[in-house]
Amino acid sequence: MPDEDIPAGNAVVLYVCATCRTAGDTSEPRAGARLVSALREAVTEAAIEGIAVESVDCLSVCKRPCTVAVASEGRWTYVYGDLDPVESARTILAGIGLYAETPDGIVPWKARPEAFRKGVVARIPPFPPPRADRIPDAAE
Repeated sequence: MPDEDIPAGNAVVLYVCATCRTAGDTSEPRAGARLVSALREAVTEAAIEGIAVESVDCLSVCKRPCTVAVASEGRWTYVYGDLDPVESARTILAGIGLYAETPDGIVPWKARPEAFRKGVVARIPPFPPPRADRIPDAAE
């Protein structure tokens, strides 16, 4: 992630499913809760401003744990799954840094971290919706 903080007015919210559990893992805390902790620790260690890590009870992507959603006002929202509960924290923050640098939230596919290219679950339009003539192709 770039050393600069996210520009004011462009705060990014990272929603993390705290109830995610990887297949066969019955340990506590759950994998999702471990991911929340790892992300909060990474944000604190790097002294990153402009990112809010929010724990949520469920993102309904149970077949692709661990799952996060990246959102920001006026930008597309992305949902990513199949993330490692501890090791992916820095990768997620790097991807969010790229996301924060865009006006619309769309990072070119090849520029995304590999975990985001392989783990994308959904892309949700910003609210209010953009004009139809400005909706980008899925490959963008």
